[in-house]
Amino acid sequence: MTTTIRSVCSSSSARSAVPGWFVLSAALAFLPIAAVAASAAAQTSARSAPDTLAERVRACTACHGKEGRASNQGYLPRIAGKPAGYLYNQLVGFREGRRHYPLMTGLLENLNDDYLREIAGHFAGLDLPYPPPQVSGANPALLQRGEALALRGDPARGIAACSRCHGAALTGVQPAVPGLLGLPRDYLNGQLGAWKAGQRRAARPDCMAEVAQRLTPEDVAAVSTWLASQPLPRDTRAAAAIAPPPVACGSIPAPGTAQASDSGTPAAAPAAAATRTSAPPPGSLAARGEYLARAGSCSACHTAPDSAPFAGGRAIDTPFGVVYSSNLTPDPATGIGSWSADDFWRAMHEGRSRDGHLLYPTFPYPNYTRIGRADSDAILAYLRSLPAVTRANRAHTLRFPFGTQWALSAWRTLFFTPGRLPEDPSRSAAWNRGAYLVRGLGHCEACHADRNLFGATRRGEELGGGPVPMRHWYAPSLASSREAGVADWPIDDIVRLLRTGQSPGATVVGPMAEVVYRSTQYLDDSDLRAMATYLKELPQHTARSGGASGASAPNPIGATLYRRHCADCHGEQGEGRPGVYPRLAGNRVVTMDSPQNLIAIVLAGGFAPSTAGNPRPFGMPPFGHQLDDDAIAAVLSHVRSAWGHGAAPVSAPQVQKARRP
Repeated sequence: MTTTIRSVCSSSSARSAVPGWFVLSAALAFLPIAAVAASAAAQTSARSAPDTLAERVRACTACHGKEGRASNQGYLPRIAGKPAGYLYNQLVGFREGRRHYPLMTGLLENLNDDYLREIAGHFAGLDLPYPPPQVSGANPALLQRGEALALRGDPARGIAACSRCHGAALTGVQPAVPGLLGLPRDYLNGQLGAWKAGQRRAARPDCMAEVAQRLTPEDVAAVSTWLASQPLPRDTRAAAAIAPPPVACGSIPAPGTAQASDSGTPAAAPAAAATRTSAPPPGSLAARGEYLARAGSCSACHTAPDSAPFAGGRAIDTPFGVVYSSNLTPDPATGIGSWSADDFWRAMHEGRSRDGHLLYPTFPYPNYTRIGRADSDAILAYLRSLPAVTRANRAHTLRFPFGTQWALSAWRTLFFTPGRLPEDPSRSAAWNRGAYLVRGLGHCEACHADRNLFGATRRGEELGGGPVPMRHWYAPSLASSREAGVADWPIDDIVRLLRTGQSPGATVVGPMAEVVYRSTQYLDDSDLRAMATYLKELPQHTARSGGASGASAPNPIGATLYRRHCADCHGEQGEGRPGVYPRLAGNRVVTMDSPQNLIAIVLAGGFAPSTAGNPRPFGMPPFGHQLDDDAIAAVLSHVRSAWGHGAAPVSAPQVQKARRP
């Protein structure tokens, strides 16, 4: 539980969720779910934490074992001592969607390349004893078959021996090939199965996928059993680089290239994921458009995992089916290369495509209609400067009648009116600019507004919060001091939070980290101050209740679990550690009526985003795989009742519901 702030925006680990009917997935609200600044006295009395990478990556070692030395039981692999290039490639693979494990993706999605290289180097530098072999007493024939495949391969079927790439001792090869010994059999089976099924991929040529496709289930069982049964050699370090590599493989940097580095630089990305080679000229219309596209975080929805930026294809789940984002690159056939400025403005302002058909408000034109024509033209200029990518748009899969134009027309008649956001002459220029960013380009209402049965935002309760379908989140009110209001925050603290992901007593993590990582850290000071000014001056109201009422009774089981799993970071009295692990006593995310966000934080864990002001954030481990529903309910009921909180308890069914996809 290392966060005081959380957003309801969708994130890369589960990037298809959407709050309400056709509301933008990853709608980037510009304020945290909840934050509370601890008092100076409390911050002073709290223990400090060592500023070491081992402390910062507790989120990793909670699963992979102390200092990365996982046990030989179960599915989790050892990462200590693996080549830095290999570890970095895997971290990037999880972040970009080439490897599929939601917990890993959720932890890594807002960490930049530099930090991933540092994490990889940390674990690569650990030299720790291996546990004894996992498997004993296996069928001799099975072991013989596994040994043959691992050391000699099967040339008749085009299967290379494992030792050709992974080293004669099977302990790996620098800079990017892992060792195969000392790994659990279940893990080896799972990875070979993932390569075989296409759930795990590498840069082309994907040699492991080719080998795995030729293996039978019996081959996989034989190889994994033999590898898991082998003792480790005296020297378990990865061998020196092989030049040239024995086979062409995208995971192995080519000799003499910029990728061939022991620092952990990955193999070249697939051509489809190529990005521009240079930024737009400073001061140009395209440069202005790039800035505005960041402010609206357009790439969050229009970039699918492991795909080219803005090429579309990202699946956006709604309560009514799946919408797929469109290709915004200047490809004339599948993108917007043939669109005029008028066509693009009509889409932004009216929610109509170039051919006149109505767009679904997963594209947040109910908010974008408020932006000006000049900004629309600038964003288009930026999109036209991107490399053209040919990627056909995928048809939406919506239940009848939601996929029909007549149903969408009826929805628009009831709930959508095109129009600019008028300026309020009685307010400052900063307030009006903030309103433009928050309610228009930033589309904060896409998350932080309650919705009716048809998925439209309820009017009259500006940014008042509400339940978020599809994600088991509650979007807190930005106009209530009991939830995420910042009326009593200094402007500088709000700006610092949006720029760096941290402010005194508050840290963003999870989906809100995506907001800072992709968008707000890049905004200039005047715009951040304008947003802070607007949000600080929102009319205050009573927050909508999102959970059960009734105070928690003391929970002895929860108190015991808290001391065992939480107190080391968050303190015996919930005091936290200044600037590292947030204070829980008096924390609004703990005491809000709805416990949804608190449950999600404990289940998934997370890091604050990597930013210029916080490049090496601390992480919180996920507990969803360590604690069952009853245990999580007990520990959360404890923190909601302790230290004078008196909030309603959490039930096991609530935790169970939050686990569901």
